[in-house]
Formats: sequence, structure tokens, C-alpha cells
Amino acid sequence: MTSAAIYWNPEAYDTSGKALMGRHSAGEGFVRGYIRHGVAERLTLWNVVNQNTAELEPLVRKLEPSEKPIDWIARGDQGGLRAAGVINLPVPGLARYAWGRRLGDQRAYSLCGVTHTTVTARVLDAMNDMAIAPVQPWDALICTSRAVIASLKVQAEMLDEYLKERLGAQRAPRPQYVHIPLGINTADFEPKPEDRKRWREELAIDDDDIAVLYVGRFNLTSKMNPVPMAMALERAAAKSGKRVHWVLAGWADEGREAQFREAILAHCLHVTCHFIDGRPPENRFSIWAAGDIFLSLSDNVQETFGLTPVEAMAAGLPSVISDWDGYKDLVRHGVDGFRVSTFTPAAGLGRDLAYFHSMEWTQYDGFVGTISQFTAIDLNETVRALSDLMSNPDLRKRMGEAARARARSAFDWKAIIPRYEALWADLNARRRAAPAEPPRARNVEDNPWRPDPFRMFASYPTEWLTNTTMLAPSEGMSWEAAQALMALPVVRGAGSLLPQPAEVERVLAFLAERRQATVEEVLADVPAPRRPHLERGLVWMAKYGLLTILARSNVIPN
Repeated sequence: MTSAAIYWNPEAYDTSGKALMGRHSAGEGFVRGYIRHGVAERLTLWNVVNQNTAELEPLVRKLEPSEKPIDWIARGDQGGLRAAGVINLPVPGLARYAWGRRLGDQRAYSLCGVTHTTVTARVLDAMNDMAIAPVQPWDALICTSRAVIASLKVQAEMLDEYLKERLGAQRAPRPQYVHIPLGINTADFEPKPEDRKRWREELAIDDDDIAVLYVGRFNLTSKMNPVPMAMALERAAAKSGKRVHWVLAGWADEGREAQFREAILAHCLHVTCHFIDGRPPENRFSIWAAGDIFLSLSDNVQETFGLTPVEAMAAGLPSVISDWDGYKDLVRHGVDGFRVSTFTPAAGLGRDLAYFHSMEWTQYDGFVGTISQFTAIDLNETVRALSDLMSNPDLRKRMGEAARARARSAFDWKAIIPRYEALWADLNARRRAAPAEPPRARNVEDNPWRPDPFRMFASYPTEWLTNTTMLAPSEGMSWEAAQALMALPVVRGAGSLLPQPAEVERVLAFLAERRQATVEEVLADVPAPRRPHLERGLVWMAKYGLLTILARSNVIPN
């Protein structure tokens, strides 16, 4: 089996919002790529937002027009997930889904997540949670770069050492870490001559001028610090003797753009800077045609892959990028562009930074921004690379053509989707070959992080329902009166979690025929999948006087 149920929450794939993040672009690209290049003849989507599918389906078709039929799996439909075999998640945290699966058969389906930023408190906690969550060998976490795999292994080793010291733990199973890069639809970034002419006229960039392009968020603490780029551009422009324009196509978090602009303009005294809103689709895909060189000196640990260098490659631009995290896997130094050296302090010199962040005295932006301040990029290498490209049109052309070919062969979703499908097939094979589970101890299926409230708070009530609890009709309660009562919003506040009206009618009729009956007798003919829902619902019915629970001291002898 090479298909999967795709976790469907429109927010994960929406690039139209003001707060456009890399995960949104990656998610949108994956869905479009999967619909376009996946081998499955039908799409299987897991409706985790529990919205009307008639409202959701147009959003899917808008992302990527297709005639493929869509099979929707309801949010709580474990049988549907079992039939799908694999759930593909747009997030890295597998623990909560593994605990959800444990309510039934752990071999029912596999989980496949993907990393984006791995340094937020939420993701760091999620990675550690997997060490003691019921993840299995037939689960996988797709890591978008080799650097991410290495960093996750460091974190895992630290936790393993702690668990061994604290609890004597001998093993902490985790999912497979599998390297599959993000992809793009390379055709979206093919430069058009008319776009180049329009943008360069609009920005007053002459044919002999050099346009250096940056694309990304304008945030110097949680994206990248622009000052080293500005300093290198100033020096390279002077060295090359060219008139240089820096085109920055991006978007800012609330209140961040002014700070970003000021930092750049303070150092760009001879380079002409242009700030473009990079979010509208008419800009997002066409602005690449305006550039001659792509520049991105990532210095932030929030980065794990780097889509924009791949987009630049697809547009046929030679790149000057930092030799940093996921960027290392993208541009081949001296072939598609240049990767410049980066430097950080030695391990052990950041414990105070981690401590302040763990105590929530430093917020996320401040934490990653401070780390960025201690990440140096070789300015001399950057200046040499930029000035060489500025002064040599043949070098720009040769590297740009190599970059475009690499983007098509290595990073187009046409090449990436088969790697997903091969992984899904492998996970299915591992799951099916796994031995049957041994019998579980009592309550072992419970999640100790989110326990069953009726187990955790069992000491609160006087009694709780058992199979032998006696039920009786409530005096004066007819089906008509029950319908009127259930029509009140306050009564049906738990919505679909409550018994269905037909089930309520059946229970009332059953009790009306008898003076009293046990819970077991009332539920005897209820289909097994509905029995827990109705058993719980008997207490709801008693809450509003639809029936009466007889306390042990009030049971009428038979």
C-alpha cells in the first residue's frame, strides 16, 4: 500500500494568511504535489476539524484542481484510519496520536509526521514525549535535513541518559527518523521574460544593474539577522563596481518590519533597497524573475530546511547562502552557488540560555534571537562570492542553469512524493509483520498525561454506575416531555457525545415496561460500538430527570 490518510486541517495548508510561515508553504506544496503526482486513484483525507465536508472539499480543489474522488474519514473514525493504514501528519509530534491509537489495536495503522521548526518549547516537549509514548517501529518522523536528524539524536541521547539515571530505564523506543527533503512545484518558479521586464521597470533596475534577491519573513530575531547581508552587499558592490539593488520580498510579523528595515538601511549606504510584500501570489511567484543572484545568510536555529533557496534554484538563480543546518543539503558549493562558513560557540556554553528559556523568563523570539547573536557568518567569504557573481555573467549563467536542473531532479514534488509513498509502504509492511499484542494489564490503555476523568475523579461522587446499578422511570416523564426537555440547548450542551434521540426513546420505553432494570439489562441489545456512549449517557439522562438512578440504599427488592 503506497497511499495514506492525509491529516486535513485547512490552516496547515493555507498560504493566504498574514502570518505566512514556512510550514504553510511546505504544507500547501505537499498537498498540491501529492494530488498531482501520487499514485493513489482516490484521495483519503482525515477530517480532524470536524467540519462539513461539503465546505472542505472546495478548499481541496482550490489548492490543486483534480478529478480524483475524495474519501473523508470522520474525526473519531478509528475504523476508517485502520482501513487507510497510514496517517500522514503535517506536524512532528506523534505522541498524542500514538496515545489515541492505543485505545484500540496499536497495529491498526502507522503514524508518519514531519519536522519543521524543532526548537519551540512545544516541539522540544513533543520530541521527548515520544520516548515514553506508545510509538512503534512502524511509525516514522520525516526529517527534512540531515542536520535535523543529528540534532534530534543529540536530544534523544540526553533524555536516554537522564531516564537511565533517574528510573533505570534500559530503552526508550522512538519512531524511525527518515530523511526526505521538502519539495516544491518547480514550474511555479520558472522565470518569465515579461515578469522580469515588469519588475525591473517598476523598480528602476537597468539591464546592467545587479539585482540581489532575498525572500522570507522580515524578522531579525526569529528568521535571520539582515545586518551581515547588508554589510557584505555594501563591500561586494564597491569591489565589483556595479550598481547593486537589493530586492527584499517578504512580510513582517506585527511591529517587526520597521526594526528590520532600519537595521538594513543603516548599513546599505550605496546599495539601493526595495521592500516588496512577498505574500500575494502575484508577487510570490513572479518576483524571482527580477533577480540575478539569491542571497540568504540563515543564522537561526528555527530554520531546519530552507524552501527559498530551492525556489531560487528552480528560478535559475545562483545562490550565496550560509553553510547552516538544512541549507547544507541544498546548494552544491561551487556548482549551484556558494555556501559560506558559519561559526558558533562550543557545546556547553549555552546552558544559561536554555535555563532562562525553560523558566519562561525568555520568550521564544528572544531565545532564538540570542542564539543568533552568537552565530557568525564569514563576511570575507560572502563578499568574495557576491563580487565574483556580480562581475561574471557567465558564472551566473552556468551556476543558474545547474541550480535549475538540480531543483527539477532533486526537489520537485514529482521526485519527492514517490519517497513518501515508498516510506508509507515500508511502514505498512513493518506493521503487518509485527507480532500480535500480548494481553494488556488493567487500564494500560489509559493515557497518564490525559487520564480518563471518570477514573481520575472516581473518588468525587457518592457512587458510579456499574452493570448492577438499578434504573427506574422518572415519575411523570413521557416521551413528549423528554423531547421538549432535550430541545433546550443547555440540556444538549455536549452535542454529538450524547445519546441519540432514538436511543433515549428506546431506554424510556424499556423502563416504562418494567418497574426497574439494571444497567446491564438496559444495554443488552445495544450494538457494541454504541454501548459505551449510551452507558455514559444514562447518567446524562438522570441528570435531567429523564430516568432515575436508584442509590444502593433505595433499590426496591425484586
